[in-house]
Amino acid sequence: MGIDINHKHDRKVRRTAPKSEDPYLRILAKLYTFLARRTGEKFNHIIMKRLFMSRRFRAPLSIARISRMLKKKGNADKIVVTCATVTDDARLYEVPKFTLAALKVTESARARILKAGGEVITFDQLALRAPKGENTLLIQVSFAISFS
Repeated sequence: MGIDINHKHDRKVRRTAPKSEDPYLRILAKLYTFLARRTGEKFNHIIMKRLFMSRRFRAPLSIARISRMLKKKGNADKIVVTCATVTDDARLYEVPKFTLAALKVTESARARILKAGGEVITFDQLALRAPKGENTLLIQVSFAISFS
């Protein structure tokens, strides 16, 4: 016979701060925790949650994927927001002009975005420009998890 364990008082485990010791990430997490609480916007809550994520779930994102998302109707003039590293893609011939807010951007990707007339901003600049997440396009990489 097995033991029937009562799960009545089990608590939901969730991150309340980033596991990383990076002071800049911690300051951003503090800022977006404040914004999520004070504005009550879902956008800020999502950013806060993604800043708490481990690097495994913040996989790199190429500018080719971003340009593909921007081709969809109504997305061309929005600020692209991602809590990941944005990398260059040599297969992409022409980079469109867009504004990007990301945790990290590789040197070659940054150069190509700036050359196209776009701009790269930080998350604290994004908080000043769009504190409620208005006119933004939130992009996340789809990832496959394998537990083998």
